[in-house]
Amino acid sequence: MAETKEAISSLAADKAIVKQYLDSAELPPELDNADQQYYIVSIKDLLLEKNAALVAHYYTDAILQDLAESTGGLVGDSLEMARFGHDCEADTLMVAGVRFMGESAKILSPEKTVLMPTLDATCSLDIACPIEQFSSFCDAHPDRTIVVYANTSAVVKARSDWVVTSSIALEVVEHLNAQGEKIIWAPDRHLGAYIQKQTGADILLWDAACIVHEEFKARGLQAMRKVYPDAAILAHPEAPDSVLEMADVIGSTTQIINAAKTLDNVSFIVATDQGIFHKMQQVAPDKEFIIAPTAGEDATCRSCAHCPWMAMNALKNTYQSLLYGSNEIRIDTTLREKAMLPLQRMLHFVAENKLKVKGKA
Repeated sequence: MAETKEAISSLAADKAIVKQYLDSAELPPELDNADQQYYIVSIKDLLLEKNAALVAHYYTDAILQDLAESTGGLVGDSLEMARFGHDCEADTLMVAGVRFMGESAKILSPEKTVLMPTLDATCSLDIACPIEQFSSFCDAHPDRTIVVYANTSAVVKARSDWVVTSSIALEVVEHLNAQGEKIIWAPDRHLGAYIQKQTGADILLWDAACIVHEEFKARGLQAMRKVYPDAAILAHPEAPDSVLEMADVIGSTTQIINAAKTLDNVSFIVATDQGIFHKMQQVAPDKEFIIAPTAGEDATCRSCAHCPWMAMNALKNTYQSLLYGSNEIRIDTTLREKAMLPLQRMLHFVAENKLKVKGKA
């Protein structure tokens, strides 16, 4: 059975810290159509001028997703974003997402300029895994292999043996478990517990959770299933176990999108960030997507079914960053080299197991 770390700080304290970050964050104002078109055209011009590529996560605003794809960039999950940024020929990467994604891009592509619409877009999992406490925790368990989720800072990645995304976490832990390795998993306890349950691996869990996925509640999901009895439930493994137990498909953002496209169901109840609906509707235009119910009682109701930090990425700050070269990700060379090793290990593993990972539902 998976163990949870000894209390370093209470979950209530972690939520208070997250709320402080959210309260200080400013969401971009909505633009009228004329302003939207102005920024779209201007961004396209700047991308060409600077030989830049726009890389956007599935959880960002639909207008940024469309802009990325229409300019030869990428819309994807964090693994796809990291691989694209490394492989593309652009001199500059504009990463629309949260800060750890920009850091990962810089670690893997040190020769490229990496910009972000805002450096204030963080992640509750990153916040809840500070390097000082995490490093001490790892030192207390030197016999364990350290596996960290991509949703962590560069310094936490540098302290790890492996970095994984939700799309390959199961495969990596299966591989390590087959070699008899005991594991420290950080930071998302729901994803870690799900992996432990699936693999039977000896895992020591860090205690943190995503403020979006933590909000999904099984009781509300049971009531919704009665309203939509023929709908398939698709859930991200960052959701609580009680929600995952009801899911027909559990997977990363990319795997959830693929399930919506390939399953015969006409309706889907989706337990992940609702930003994903834009791509799901594109790949399955004749199907219906319903957001799973949330409680809205924890860190802030602004977190309900949509990441407030993803919402900070907008046309105006994307344009300003490209124009002025602002919000650049910079990482110390020594730190970058240390963080590069577990990230490269992840990418090599994906390359070696490409067919297996690609075929995962």
